[in-house]
Amino acid sequence: MRVHVVSDVHGEAGALARAGDGADALVCLGDLILFIDYHDLTQGIFPELFGLDNAVHLVGLRNAKRFAEARDFSRSLWASLGTDPQAAIEKAVRRQYAELFAAFPDPTYLTYGNVDLPALWKDYARDGVTVLDGATTEIGGRTFGFVGGGLKTPMHTPYEISDEEYAAKVAALGKVDVLCSHIPPAVPELTYDVVARRFERGSEAVLDAIRTMQPDYALFGHVHQPLARRMRIGRTECINVGHFQATGRPFALSW
Repeated sequence: MRVHVVSDVHGEAGALARAGDGADALVCLGDLILFIDYHDLTQGIFPELFGLDNAVHLVGLRNAKRFAEARDFSRSLWASLGTDPQAAIEKAVRRQYAELFAAFPDPTYLTYGNVDLPALWKDYARDGVTVLDGATTEIGGRTFGFVGGGLKTPMHTPYEISDEEYAAKVAALGKVDVLCSHIPPAVPELTYDVVARRFERGSEAVLDAIRTMQPDYALFGHVHQPLARRMRIGRTECINVGHFQATGRPFALSW
């Protein structure tokens, strides 16, 4: 059995269409939307709507950790769109989702990232594409558990939830062979981004589940350039499956 795993797709539909080649199934750990590309500020929904100069200014504020100023700046731009900025965002997001969901092979199992809009996914999921969040499925005789979304941060990305709600989804899984989440367990080496030079939020609930349940694997993404891409906690192999938008390569899990 061979399963390919991707995360942080961020609009990369072309490579996504090939991500399942040679595999029995594809697993996607979220962040399908490309809102703003920190490596190419001409790409994404934000520069599409507001232009390159505004994208450069927003990223500069965020990189300087001036998050309150970044939020105020962003709000002023959204307000400039008129009476219904949400409609403009949704239109742009839907264009990306239509292309990305069409690229998923059959079968694909996926969960949400912190920059996804879960309410829209029902309009694009189809036979052979299964969305799971706080739920399990069997793939090749192994139980895979999925936990989507992220925890609350100063970035205020679209799908951030409370620690309590997130922990309840982890607890709902029970014992699994492969624990799949968008965000990593709360381990410094796995949550520190060496390029952004900051810690992303990891999950204590995921870390507790790893320590107590000892799944064979814990797979995740979210941190694009982690200090450590993998480590072992007890008998569990914890693996950041990679920043798919940048590499175009899935992580392969075989048994």
